[in-house]
Amino acid sequence: MAGPMRIRAQVNGDEVNVRALMAHPMETGFRKDSSGNPIPAHYITEVIASVNGKTVLTAEWSGAISTNPYFEFDVKAKKGDKITLKWIDNKGESKEETVEVK
Repeated sequence: MAGPMRIRAQVNGDEVNVRALMAHPMETGFRKDSSGNPIPAHYITEVIASVNGKTVLTAEWSGAISTNPYFEFDVKAKKGDKITLKWIDNKGESKEETVEVK
């Protein structure tokens, strides 16, 4: 089961540095549990970033990303803008968080 997402957005000149930590198991489907049964694949497939509702980044991921992935990018934004990050996984679960640039 996925957990919370923490986002930090910091002004750096005319850009904002966005750093996010996403709590997610990111299971590849290749591992087995202690009984030898395969652990089903469960990983983030898409990450979408937007500034004030306008999509600025879309990333397609696979099971090759580590548990609780860290994601960082720079975007043109200013103080007071709202940055939203959303992820969708292969089981249809999703998580969305919004932060205001300070």
